[in-house]
Amino acid sequence: MPDPNPHAINSTGRVTVIGGGLAGCEAAWQAACRGAQVDLYEMRPAQMTPAHSGSQLGELVCSNSLRGTGMHNAVGLLKEELRRCSSLFIEADDDQAVPAGGALAVDREGFADYLTEKISNHPSITLHREEITSIPSGDPVIIATGPLTSEALANELAHLTGEEHLYFYDAIAPIIETDSIDRSKIYAASRYGRGTADYLNCPLDRDQYLTFVEALKTAEKVTPHDFEKVLHFEGCMPIEALAERGDMTLAFGPMKPVGLPDPRTGKDPFAVIQLRQDDRHASLYNMVGFQTKLTYPEQQRIFRTIPGLEQARFARLGSMHRNTFLNAPACLNETLQLRDAARLFFAGQITGVEGYVESAACGFLAGLFAVQRLQQAELTPPPETTALGALLNHLSTAAPKGFQPMNVTYGLFPPLQKRLRKRRERRLAMAERALADLDVWRMKI
Repeated sequence: MPDPNPHAINSTGRVTVIGGGLAGCEAAWQAACRGAQVDLYEMRPAQMTPAHSGSQLGELVCSNSLRGTGMHNAVGLLKEELRRCSSLFIEADDDQAVPAGGALAVDREGFADYLTEKISNHPSITLHREEITSIPSGDPVIIATGPLTSEALANELAHLTGEEHLYFYDAIAPIIETDSIDRSKIYAASRYGRGTADYLNCPLDRDQYLTFVEALKTAEKVTPHDFEKVLHFEGCMPIEALAERGDMTLAFGPMKPVGLPDPRTGKDPFAVIQLRQDDRHASLYNMVGFQTKLTYPEQQRIFRTIPGLEQARFARLGSMHRNTFLNAPACLNETLQLRDAARLFFAGQITGVEGYVESAACGFLAGLFAVQRLQQAELTPPPETTALGALLNHLSTAAPKGFQPMNVTYGLFPPLQKRLRKRRERRLAMAERALADLDVWRMKI
């Protein structure tokens, strides 16, 4: 892989990165490829988290899907921008891709193995397997500890920023062993026939659906600690929390059947539960949109009432975990630096971005900015017309009051000069503008 930045750097220059998730790995990789010596700290396996199951870097804990690939989708544009910027995250995605219709999904274990091998074998990266409980000295330091930042470090960050940390709960969807699925009761299809039939669909009639909703509403849930207030990111609501909003909420949400006709009847079922391939060998499937905080016994009891899943074996049941993030508009500037301590950079979900791709994008930018600071060069943010720039602009300029995590969307981009009525044409024009501006920016970094 060619060096993304030809500028020379002092051989004694070091960048410290805390956190071996997507953002931390991307930041370490970008800094190392630009000539810096990098110390990357990851606390697992010595200190585990409630969501992780192994010690590999870049473990995907919520889903194996990296969402859409088309340019009409802002996250598809963000992926293309990262690809043009020689992102390690995208390199791993492409190497470990599995079928997912119009989305990009990866073999979860293979993806983590790929990142771990790349980081471990880079001659300029030293991987330290130890917990960091206080912010180390040095300049620059990138904090990419993610939504599961350890309590000790979170307390120091809260003291340092002067802001009370916000938090919500991410609920993780169950994963099912493929050979335990009864194929006679389900069918393969992708919505509206787009792409190949990569999803398995479990159809429910009206009575089955209403019985299922009632079971969710009355099931036993994991009780949070008394001192914790449960706040959920709207895009990752637990399935039972959605059910409590109304009997038809799920039928118009994650269980929407439209565009998924049952080949046995030729008609859309009343509701449908989709399963998406979770690994390269198709030995595992995850329940799409079925993140949950039900107790383990209740998950097994209720989910086995779903047609085709009566004998399901769960490779992983759903769970929930606290997600810690900064009030970024109050704390960070447009180059992901702490406003009151320029040596500290932040990357990933701790900044208040939501999603795997967005987290990796923050890591890419933090790695770039850290090296520019090390070189004593001007820090150069991407134009706000790009997906990368739009994310940065949101983090630094959104209203601090009520700030909540955000995925990349075209709503964050500045409007086009020429007004286009059709949304798809407008988005494609924004993508074309973004890539043109990105290529100009890349020549400057």
